[in-house]
Amino acid sequence: MLHPIRRLVVVAVVAASCLVPRGLSAAGPLVYSATVDALIHPVSAEFIIDTIDRADRDGAALLVFTLRTPGGLLDSTHDIVSKMLSAKTPVAVFVGPSGSRAASAGFLITIAADVAAMSPGTHIGAAHPVQGTGEKLDETMAKKMASDVAAAARTWATGRGRNAQLADEAVRESRSFTETEAINATPPLIDFVVRDVPDLLAKLDGRTIKRFDGRTVELHTAGARVVPIEMNWRQRLLSTLAHPNIAYLLLSLGMLGLTIELWNPGAVLPGVAGGLCLILAFFTFQVLPINSAGILLILFGILLLILEVKVTSHGVLSVGGIVSLFFGSTMLMDTKSPELQVSLSVILPVVLGLSGIVILLVRLGIASQRQRPTTGDAGMIGETARAMGPIEPARPGRVAARGEIWFARSNDSIADGEQVVVAAVDGLTLTVTRQRAGV
Repeated sequence: MLHPIRRLVVVAVVAASCLVPRGLSAAGPLVYSATVDALIHPVSAEFIIDTIDRADRDGAALLVFTLRTPGGLLDSTHDIVSKMLSAKTPVAVFVGPSGSRAASAGFLITIAADVAAMSPGTHIGAAHPVQGTGEKLDETMAKKMASDVAAAARTWATGRGRNAQLADEAVRESRSFTETEAINATPPLIDFVVRDVPDLLAKLDGRTIKRFDGRTVELHTAGARVVPIEMNWRQRLLSTLAHPNIAYLLLSLGMLGLTIELWNPGAVLPGVAGGLCLILAFFTFQVLPINSAGILLILFGILLLILEVKVTSHGVLSVGGIVSLFFGSTMLMDTKSPELQVSLSVILPVVLGLSGIVILLVRLGIASQRQRPTTGDAGMIGETARAMGPIEPARPGRVAARGEIWFARSNDSIADGEQVVVAAVDGLTLTVTRQRAGV
């Protein structure tokens, strides 16, 4: 049994702990901060969802995402927003620093957050959906997709008390908004224009926000203990690979490795490295707007370069292969967003380098085919030998060739010790001819 005074102390402590707002502790409120500077794809979605789960589990007072993205996949966007709407922890999205943007999928994530903020000199919007494979959509399907995304944008904006009309226009008309336009709209698209995360926390202290389910939460961020959250090594690796330039390099290296392996079977290393690069490239293609025609043109270009060894085209196949590689590379990412396109500064060196290597392999193959055989019966043809006794058309003899004694016959009369040339090989018997002048 506890002493009555001790019992009162315990009760008081428990009661006081129940009155402490979520995320507060003796060390101050706990705020998690994470930066998303990447395309919105399954890897970045996994990172955001894991971070929200961690904040919920640790009882954080607020979770702040600093967002910089040109857009991404709608499926990943829906996964992120669904998690944000059901999260126990209030989620703030800050588009910054100055010069950054949150376009397309980034716009949808921003307006769906509990708190939306932008840094001066940033912009959001341009959320019109496009086909993930880069293929052109018919008018009916395009309208259906735009209508579906616009409805989601209006729902999220309305639930947060933001401007649903502008959210709809960002999807249907691909409108973009500066931080001034977003904050001055009626009702506004965002809640704050701030310099950085500390400035955002200072303005949020004591503010009551309305959650998506209608609940209200008062935020306490003064003196907050800000804990940065970063991607783990696997997420960083996969997120790095899911970049148009990296994907293009992986595809090019993969095809080059397999080409070298086909030219030199048994080398092993080029084939293994090429296969690994292709597998990684195919992974990135799942999260990028890939145009299948671009891939086919690249493969066709490689095929034309290889056919140069079989077909005498006087360089026509090589030129066609280089042109096909170039246009296939420029078409690989079929999107208007510069961030999602393969850089021309990457395409030109890769196309020229890949073409040069394949052409070099072709020339080496042609040169090896034109070389005289050096082994076997074919390697004996044209070799010189010395007669070891006279040889007549009706009377075979012997010759010394390559340090060995061979039976020999000839249609010419050969004197003892005369130099002769091997014309044919029949088992252990050589057909020889008199060595002509100049041979």
